[in-house]
Amino acid sequence: MLLNPNALKLDGFDADTQEIFRKTVAYFENKGKRSMKVDDHGAVWYPDFLEFLAKNQVFYKFLTPSKYGEAGCRFDTARNTRLSEIFGFYSLSYWYPWQVSILGLGPFWMSPNETMKQRAAAALKAGGVFGFGLSEKEHGADLIGTDMELITQPDGTYVARGDKYYIGNGNCAAYISVFGKVNGGREYTFFGVEPKHPKYECLQNVVYSQKYVAEFMLHDYPLTETEILLRGRAAWDASLATVAYAKFNLGLASVGIATHSFYEAIRHAANRRLYGSYVTDFPHVKQLFIEAYARLCAMRLFSYRAKDYMRVASDSDRRYLLFNPLEKMKVTMQGEETINLLWDVIAARGFEKDMYFESATRDIRMLPKLEGTAHVNMALALKFMHSFLFNESSVADAPASNAPAEETYLFAQGATTKGLDTIPFGPWRPKYAGFSEPNVRRFVEQAERFCEFLVSAAPDATQSKDLDFMLTVGEIFTLIAYGSLILEQARVDRVSSELIDEIFDFQVRDLSRHATNLFQKPSATEAQQKLCMQMIQRAVPDAARSAKIYAEVLALKDDYEMRP
Repeated sequence: MLLNPNALKLDGFDADTQEIFRKTVAYFENKGKRSMKVDDHGAVWYPDFLEFLAKNQVFYKFLTPSKYGEAGCRFDTARNTRLSEIFGFYSLSYWYPWQVSILGLGPFWMSPNETMKQRAAAALKAGGVFGFGLSEKEHGADLIGTDMELITQPDGTYVARGDKYYIGNGNCAAYISVFGKVNGGREYTFFGVEPKHPKYECLQNVVYSQKYVAEFMLHDYPLTETEILLRGRAAWDASLATVAYAKFNLGLASVGIATHSFYEAIRHAANRRLYGSYVTDFPHVKQLFIEAYARLCAMRLFSYRAKDYMRVASDSDRRYLLFNPLEKMKVTMQGEETINLLWDVIAARGFEKDMYFESATRDIRMLPKLEGTAHVNMALALKFMHSFLFNESSVADAPASNAPAEETYLFAQGATTKGLDTIPFGPWRPKYAGFSEPNVRRFVEQAERFCEFLVSAAPDATQSKDLDFMLTVGEIFTLIAYGSLILEQARVDRVSSELIDEIFDFQVRDLSRHATNLFQKPSATEAQQKLCMQMIQRAVPDAARSAKIYAEVLALKDDYEMRP
């Protein structure tokens, strides 16, 4: 169920892709945990890692569309998903250049500018990484408020003037795609800049970390039409479309971090004796591990099913626009929850400088707050709620596969904000049909009461404008969507009935918690409160089921330990 670098499962991937996965694992294992921890504490930059990526043409092969690259080059979501998890498993700082390059390349591949596309491919082949120049210190990711400006010169060329903030790879990128305004501030644009240019000034790393998160300034940086990637509505759409597909990787990083932490926690606890017993014999520790394992498996099941929806994305199938925000928001927050559970097991050991866990507790908390906060992504998810729950239109299932493919539609998404409330997902109830596990059945009962809530006691106009109220409504809705993809992948992976039931044990409890919160809202009406009380259910306990899951957990105690 979990990634194990000692026993990589690479079924379905082509031979060249498998070789890159193995070489990536070998790079980190040969570097060793001790060396990586020292570098992490010293915020040491990693040129050796960039050299490894360049030598093996990792970014060139994985991030260059086949049209612009050689054999083996393609933007393949299945293998990108696995690589995101592997990078996250070892270090969020080492995952970061990968994530930022995916963002930075979006406006290039979405551009009609063939010259800049060829330059991007050549830079990737030479081992370059990319940056995404969107945010600003004063405006954050408020695109409307951007101060970066292209100023037209008498000869028809331009100079770029302004600063950007929180820009990954800003110290070393071959190119950065920069968002700004042109035509006297009346038109949006994306353009490509090279950090090696004398009119580009890298001011600082705004975080104390191995990763470089730059503040940079353009001092009348000269540009011609050749460097303009996009203009007008196309530039605006590209900024949102890039984030729409790229934020998916944050969930995979969270899965990787939580998985490595899980191995470290179970190994520590299973080999530690207190008061005459192994720590893993204590009843409360058993329960903490069972829940952490169930949540972690659910994160991974959802993630690997969600990637299939990007693989089939098209103008007529935009279901990924819901599942990607859930990957970014729900999975990353579940990662925090999993770390908290494991931390209650290993306690003070989790602070010690030689533990992977020590950095994981810091890094896991970054992911819900990047590429739009969890609240922003929840507000986005709410736009899909009525279509997901009430539109009974039939939609074909997305096939599950790791076979080589290329998702070029991600670079032709257009306006990702239009028509979200009409995207058909197919009926949700059949996704849960065929599962007889008691907690799946109980969860469906809760979901039905929630649907009744939306029909007979729907939020009124005032409540609908109350983001605090609606975010809690969204928490319940997203549990239903989250559970549906978990079950879809459970069918693919032939997950045991016991693990499915254990996953929905926490799903029942989580929905009950959010229903309780909704019940407590000051504006909740009497009818809404009544239905909230009906949503509050007790998960079905099963000692034999939990014992079997705990045996699975204990069996992992010696499966993985990073080389010293």
